[in-house]
Amino acid sequence: MSGKRKISLVLADVDGTLVTEEKILTQRAQDSVRALHDAGIQFAITSGRPPLGMAMLFDALAIETPIAGFNGGLFVDRHLTILEQKTVPADVARQAIDLMRAHGLDTWVYSGNDWLVTKAVAPHVAREAWTVKFQPKVVPDVLEHLQDVAKIVGVSDDLDRVKRCEADAQAAFGARATANRSQPYYLDVTNKDANKGAVVRYLAEHLGVPAEEIATIGDQPNDVVMFKDSGFSIAMGNASDEVKSQAAAVTASYNDEGFAKAMEAFILGSARQ
Repeated sequence: MSGKRKISLVLADVDGTLVTEEKILTQRAQDSVRALHDAGIQFAITSGRPPLGMAMLFDALAIETPIAGFNGGLFVDRHLTILEQKTVPADVARQAIDLMRAHGLDTWVYSGNDWLVTKAVAPHVAREAWTVKFQPKVVPDVLEHLQDVAKIVGVSDDLDRVKRCEADAQAAFGARATANRSQPYYLDVTNKDANKGAVVRYLAEHLGVPAEEIATIGDQPNDVVMFKDSGFSIAMGNASDEVKSQAAAVTASYNDEGFAKAMEAFILGSARQ
């Protein structure tokens, strides 16, 4: 461990952080997590993905901690048993969808175990299905499926539109919902208490680890809230300058073993090039 900093738990974002651009978990990343375990440091993951979309990581990383899907909207164990969930009220979900559509964004709804879309052939649907390893259900209108909503996603390759919609959603919802970009092309709206800062607090309480002994690592604006609630934060090299400015340290890109290098240099104190 570098310096006098005590780290008892590492909490990592998945896309853009733990896996590469091609969604590959490298051997070096796996080895660094194994080294954390060997050093007595627990490891946890959080993502905007549904928990099922992270299941391929559970065995590879020997994860025993609660898994936080939907940016903290749903906590499960490694067997996908629900530990806690926070849903979006139907009226807020409807307002979020209307706002996203007004900005020209496609909308997806995650309800229970279902991923609902209105068009199978639309930006990022095929890529997302390949990433999470399951297919969406196509419905005539997602507005008809607003019960037990874990997350609403606005999708567009017009990144300025997504950014503007994020700002408008935050202004419109205030404390009634959490609205943050999980990728430059995704705007996630979740329960007001579902965000990655809440993930830090949940893990601190349930694992008995003080927040100041938790290290967080991520790359997107929705990771900044977990940076602020943890004792030590690391931004990926592929993060924006805005995100990097909010972290205590910056590592290499996700395509240059940034996660593993961060663990080696900042947590384990055994940097290698």
